[in-house]
Amino acid sequence: MRFQIDYLTLVLMYLLAVVSIFVIASATRSIAPPHDPLYFVKRQVLWIAVGTVVLVVTTAINYETFKKLSPYIYWGAILLLLVVLVHGHTALGAQRWIQLGPFQLQPSELAKIAIIVTLATHLDKKKSLTHWRDLISPLVHVGLPMLLILKQPDLGTTLVFVAITVGMFYMAGVPWTKMLIFPAGLGLMVLWIYLHYRFGIKIPIMHNYQLNRLLIFLNPNKDPLGAGFNVIQSRIAVGTGGLFGAGLTGAPANLLGFLPESYTDFIYAAIGEVMGFVGSVAILLVYLILIARAVYIAYQAKDRFGTLLASGVASLIAFHVIESAGMATGIMPVAGVPLPFMSYGGSAFLADSAGIGILLNVYGRRRTASYRPAVAKVPVVYSNQLPEPETLGGQLPS
Repeated sequence: MRFQIDYLTLVLMYLLAVVSIFVIASATRSIAPPHDPLYFVKRQVLWIAVGTVVLVVTTAINYETFKKLSPYIYWGAILLLLVVLVHGHTALGAQRWIQLGPFQLQPSELAKIAIIVTLATHLDKKKSLTHWRDLISPLVHVGLPMLLILKQPDLGTTLVFVAITVGMFYMAGVPWTKMLIFPAGLGLMVLWIYLHYRFGIKIPIMHNYQLNRLLIFLNPNKDPLGAGFNVIQSRIAVGTGGLFGAGLTGAPANLLGFLPESYTDFIYAAIGEVMGFVGSVAILLVYLILIARAVYIAYQAKDRFGTLLASGVASLIAFHVIESAGMATGIMPVAGVPLPFMSYGGSAFLADSAGIGILLNVYGRRRTASYRPAVAKVPVVYSNQLPEPETLGGQLPS
């Protein structure tokens, strides 16, 4: 059967990308070079073009090939994460980027797709996931790159890895009693943070500024000129947008540069200011349809491996949207997570494009003839008479 393109997913992706160009143009008005006011817009358009190439490649290669490439993908991602710790570029207190001429590559973004592909391969090979011992190797598989990313430090991407693992474990059939390890871990972390502030117990895997960023959303006025500044300005920007928005040229927080990172991590606040409540909700609706489509593709996949790939992408997009939008509106911790296809940045857009390519790949091959479900072998009967029950081990043919 011919390869079928999922046009709905493509339309949703490029709709978000096109809207992002106009929002980025507004959000970077105060920081763009005077001689080139569209500097950031041009670079984002370039990344959209390169992302299209990545999408085409990841769609064209039969996703079953990813199984064979899985070891190279995994260890290649680990190598890049090690390189960034040794020779990475440091900015805003984090060492997350590798300088490649005029561009910067963020390996942790690419590692998200790498872990989806390799964890899907790992889980697909597992014959059983019902015992605790069955979960050790998948957790170690994800835990190694998570520790390297946490070392950068990049708490937001680390949490994305957790979300991907939860979604893929669920779709792989891990019993709910074993899935409780994730909320239990979250509860333990909350308790640890409480003990840290109450009794001074140290948390070696987190810096103080990360803890402040995690908790400042609860009361940003506690440090209005420090950790709470972004949250306060983000809320103001969203509120300024009103019902229909201030428009591309009438957004004061963007025009005057009050909102830091308004074109990257806090772009949803810029969307709220430019497009208002109606526009913000419309964008969330587009994401909701995209995530629902990814889940649909996961259930329509021809095999378990395809289901795991699509569910990993669905989990990735869902967590990014919830955290990024929640962070901008002040109801989620500030974790520095970009909004898929809308936040400015090349590495994130390339990774997200690869994710959409995987979805198109799984969807397009969902009815191909290469996959055959395992069936019990029964003897061929050429006469009109049914064989005796003992011929089939006491079972009548159905």
